[in-house]
Amino acid sequence: MLFRSELLCNRVIILDKGKIIATGTNDELKELANIEEKISVKISDFNLEYLPKIKGLKNVEDAIYNNEILLVTYKKGENNLVELMDYLKKENISYNKIFSERPTLNDVFLELTGKDLRD
Repeated sequence: MLFRSELLCNRVIILDKGKIIATGTNDELKELANIEEKISVKISDFNLEYLPKIKGLKNVEDAIYNNEILLVTYKKGENNLVELMDYLKKENISYNKIFSERPTLNDVFLELTGKDLRD
């Protein structure tokens, strides 16, 4: 989900229960997130025995597999996508699609407050 503020605003304030908990540009706020990147991989036939190994890869924060999607979140780091693709190739794990994305303002809000966005 892309927030409208990510397209329209130069500076953003994150409020929780009427209190300002963070302020800055989109990029400044995204730097507050402990995750640098989220990679989603569509894998039809995934053996769950690979999850602990993927979680042990460099910079990996977490890895989950649900509904044919492997979601790997990364802490700060570079070349995460290449390293994951290399691992999948080495283990002969076939995948259909792979997407990489930076954290959203929703991720920052969730991390700072421990809650999803509310209407």
